Amino acid sequence: MKVLDLAALPHRPIEAHGSRGFSVGAFGLGADTHLVAVALQPGGTIGRHPAVGRQLLVVLSGEAEVAGAEGVVRRLGPGEAAVWEPGEPHETRSPGGMTAMIVEGDLDIGAPGEQVDPGDV
Repeated sequence: MKVLDLAALPHRPIEAHGSRGFSVGAFGLGADTHLVAVALQPGGTIGRHPAVGRQLLVVLSGEAEVAGAEGVVRRLGPGEAAVWEPGEPHETRSPGGMTAMIVEGDLDIGAPGEQVDPGDV
């Protein structure tokens, strides 16, 4: 078993799309999917941009304010997630700071209560 400390990964700052106080650290890459650890400083913003693929943002600590194509802002806390579809414009802000994990690419994301992986039979 290997244990990853997402906060200790090397992060690089991102300023594209008007982002500020935003950094990412990649920790998993596949042919059609990648996983990154995300940090937003207090008052940080991931500027509005289109999702390259289906994108899942899972809040690990702190709080996020997220919006999709419709522009309606939703507040997310630890253990909550947002999903954006390919090409959907979206943005994320965090008044108090946040750490999260983003999975982006060719994803099947189940509805609440839906079993995505049937497991061993």
